[in-house]
This record gives sequence, structure tokens and C-alpha cells, in this order.
Amino acid sequence: MRTILLLIASNIFMTFAWYGHLKFKEAALWKVILVSWGIALFEYMLMVPANRIGHGTFSVAQLKTIQEVITLVVFGFFSVLFLKEPMRWNYLVGFAFIVMAVFFIFKKW
Repeated sequence: MRTILLLIASNIFMTFAWYGHLKFKEAALWKVILVSWGIALFEYMLMVPANRIGHGTFSVAQLKTIQEVITLVVFGFFSVLFLKEPMRWNYLVGFAFIVMAVFFIFKKW
């Protein structure tokens, strides 16, 4: 559970680092790059321990898959709530196909 919580927290930071500046297009690019790097530092401080703690319980492929699904969920909320962009049906279908990968990654064959 610690791994999942750390991955969620790290993805929130990274989503803000990667996309938060889009709401502030009047800011100079060099400034938003520096701010983004500062935010990303906190993401790394959470992501690295999440992967260390989770490895052994999860394979590397499983950790990456969990991280990607969390990223999609965090990004979905972020784009709608922070950037005020609509969630379109085709986005949801695309996300659903990616989430289906979880089945194949975690299925014991």
C-alpha cells in the first residue's frame, strides 16, 4: 500500500511539473522550466522510494504499469479540474485500452 500511495503522490507532483505551467502561458519559458524542475524534484523524492519499496512485491513491469494507470487517473482529474478541459469519450476509450494492459501484465499465465 505504501508503494501505491507514494506513486499517487509522485504522480500528482509530476503532473503539475509537466502540465501546470500551461495555465500560465504569460510566464517566461525559462521561469516555468525552473519551477517545473523544482516540482519534479519532489516527484523523484517520492517515486524512487516507491519503486524501491515496491520492487520485490511487484516486478518492474508491474510497477511501471501501476504507475501508468495512476498517471492516467491523476491526469484525467488534473486536466478537467485544473486546466478546465473537457473529458471526451474517445479519451476515455483510449485510457480504457491502456488500463486493459493491467490485466495482461498482472495475469499469471
